[in-house]
Amino acid sequence: MIQINFKKNNGLVPVIVQDVHTNQVLMLAYMNEESLRLSIETKLATYYSRSRKSLWIKGETSGHYQHIQDILVDCDNDTLLLKVEQDGAACHTGKYSCFYRNIEGDEIL
Repeated sequence: MIQINFKKNNGLVPVIVQDVHTNQVLMLAYMNEESLRLSIETKLATYYSRSRKSLWIKGETSGHYQHIQDILVDCDNDTLLLKVEQDGAACHTGKYSCFYRNIEGDEIL
């Protein structure tokens, strides 16, 4: 297994989350070693909340789980790409993707 470089960014790595069927980018989150281990074991996306300083399973309160289909690693071993099947909305606003606006603020999705 590839060793992920958790030494940068206070032990966290950025995680890009993408719909496995459409390749639409759904969100950006962060993982630490424990959340990555749990994500691999359970196949449910588990992240590290920088604001709460704790782990959270995506969908635990909303029911909008992310079922991991694949985990890709960038060339520097310090960024992850999760390919997921998304239950419902990925964004806390209720939108399917967190990336639903352009720079002018117009909703595009």
